[in-house]
Amino acid sequence: MNRLFGHERRADLGAWPVAGGLALIAIVFGTLNDHFLSAENLTNLALQMAATGTISLGVIMVILLGEIDLSAGSVSGLCAVVMTILSVRHGWNPGAAIGLALGVAALIGLLHGWMFTRLRMPSFVVTLAGLIGWQGLMLYLLGRGGTINLPFDGFIASLSDTWLPPWAGWLLAALIVAAWTAGSLLQRRARRAEDLPVGAAVWLALRLGGLAVALAVAVAVMSADRGVPLLLVIFGALVVALDLMLRHTVFGRHMYAVGGNAEAARRAGIGVVRIRVLAFTASAVLAAAGGILAASRLAAVNQSSGGSDTLLMAIAAAVIGGTSLFGGRGRAYAALLGILVIQSITNGMLLLSVDSSVRYMVTAGVLAVAVAIDSLARPGRPR
Repeated sequence: MNRLFGHERRADLGAWPVAGGLALIAIVFGTLNDHFLSAENLTNLALQMAATGTISLGVIMVILLGEIDLSAGSVSGLCAVVMTILSVRHGWNPGAAIGLALGVAALIGLLHGWMFTRLRMPSFVVTLAGLIGWQGLMLYLLGRGGTINLPFDGFIASLSDTWLPPWAGWLLAALIVAAWTAGSLLQRRARRAEDLPVGAAVWLALRLGGLAVALAVAVAVMSADRGVPLLLVIFGALVVALDLMLRHTVFGRHMYAVGGNAEAARRAGIGVVRIRVLAFTASAVLAAAGGILAASRLAAVNQSSGGSDTLLMAIAAAVIGGTSLFGGRGRAYAALLGILVIQSITNGMLLLSVDSSVRYMVTAGVLAVAVAIDSLARPGRPR
């Protein structure tokens, strides 16, 4: 049963390797450049990670099944363009434009899921075709101009220029710690009632204390600059919502079951086809949400929207954060941790004026190490 639901605890190193990596990154770049750990730079770092991190959340949904979604970047750019065209050129209400863009993403995800499950096409081929095709459609919609600007004082652009006052940031941090504590205690009581094993209370206290310290430091640093950015709050809310869904709903347990062993899940009565289609749909919708956040920060969409290294960074963030490429193991917060590692490395090297070629090689090395750790730690791996 543990194998069916992906609970291979011997292989689950949790967030400790990533936390250690973040500490090392902070020490190295903080020593080499005084500006790296400044309030202004860390606030900018929080802004930079929201869009790609949201796309990475969607990629995690597919990777949990042991599959891959190469179209996430193109889908994010296309849906951002759809939203912008409706809002700017056709005068739609921004909320309605965002809703329709997310609806378009859901249809794209359903199409990918149908091609994968019904036509039995490999997910690599399905989403590779999507990467090319949806990017082409985006370029067609943009036309010859290639760029559409969003009003700087409009609702969409203001998402990336809204900051919480200090009291709101501290209140939000306190609510997160309180909710996490209550949820953990209720889960322990429920497991005891079912005569299931529970972890040592000291480890729970350490995790909660670590969370409280991390949030307190983050709020204090960002409040010293402009405050906690709304984009980070949106991204954090998506991480929490997706994590709760994966860990505490039937759909989430079925996701891990299908990713751990699809045939065993099918024999247990789980609708494998339905789970796979919904995973691709969720991936596309979250990619669109990330594209909308990116358009808000840029206050425009153009031919490079969703392009460049957006997809690669989203996939790398998921894997570096601890999501197994073999499927069946990973948490939503992997996107938060992974994108924080990648953006911290990129930001630190930019401050040091390191050439882009070196930045790419360093990111590749970090990704290779993360996959190697996952491969070596996974039980039953080929000798």
